[in-house]
Amino acid sequence: MLKSKKVLISGGTGFVGSATVRALAARHPGCAITVIDRSPPRAEHILPKTIQCMQVDVTSAAEVDRAIQTVKPDIIIHTAGIVPSVVDRFSRRLEREVWKINVEGTRIMLNAALESDVEAFIYTSSCCVVTDDLSTPYCNIDEEWPTSHTSLIYGESKVQPNGHLLTPPLGSVGEGDYQLVPALHACIAKYQTPFIIGDGQNLWDVTHVRNVADAHILAIENLMTSRTASGEAFFIQNNEPITFRDFCLAIWSHFGHNPPFEIRIPEKLAYVVGFLCEMVAWVTDTHATLSRGSVRDACAVRYVSGEKAKAILGYEARIGIEDAIRLSCEEYARRIGVVLPARC
Repeated sequence: MLKSKKVLISGGTGFVGSATVRALAARHPGCAITVIDRSPPRAEHILPKTIQCMQVDVTSAAEVDRAIQTVKPDIIIHTAGIVPSVVDRFSRRLEREVWKINVEGTRIMLNAALESDVEAFIYTSSCCVVTDDLSTPYCNIDEEWPTSHTSLIYGESKVQPNGHLLTPPLGSVGEGDYQLVPALHACIAKYQTPFIIGDGQNLWDVTHVRNVADAHILAIENLMTSRTASGEAFFIQNNEPITFRDFCLAIWSHFGHNPPFEIRIPEKLAYVVGFLCEMVAWVTDTHATLSRGSVRDACAVRYVSGEKAKAILGYEARIGIEDAIRLSCEEYARRIGVVLPARC
């Protein structure tokens, strides 16, 4: 189906981008795949040796135009973007940089695609275009849910014009994850694992990055055949909501840690403490690990329906939540040189 097609993947040395490259190369070895990224290939994001890599800054129209004219791709998958760290997620410190890469970079990529003979453009958005309004619970929402009126900078930056396919993943884990599993693993050394903010029963939907990559491939295949996905948005997830506390406990358990006791902190009390931490950080010109945003985030309910992706793309999660957690912990342990304890 995709034999001899030329595919250009922006951000292809990153977390989602590299997973998509590996999945595409495995499923359609006849494709000519080119990766453009401002960063060279990274050790934690392994790419097949057959892939052509070009260092390109997507915020430079000249560099993007030159790359597209050189490659002349039939298909573009745009995964390039910046995701603020856990510390910066709830502030606006990186607003200018996030906006430049996620908004201006996407506009440049789209314009270049429209001026060339590209047959399909797939844009990797984020659930955050909806769920970054932390005052609202999101229980099994679908793609008709409106974007938020109030949001964080990342969610704002991933809202793009209609007319092209979006495949927005929820929180992702997997090979090369540099945010979710590392942040939770760090809680062990900080003695933070006993603390439960709120009731701990809020449901999350977490996705393995290989499932996200599969969705990109299904999107390409659809756009090259029936085109029923053209212009549509899809939520991509595991369809296995898990409480945030259980997710944390599962991660810690793989590293041989089980909290010896639990301390429950009411959400309102934690919110006040988070505000005080923000004030101290502002006075001392540091970053607050605990903030009002992180408290709301830890207590948020966010899981979505996968019916549309299943019906149109034929998407179903290939890696279940238990394997997703296990594989992610094993990969991160190898990366940091830690031997995981044997499990029964």
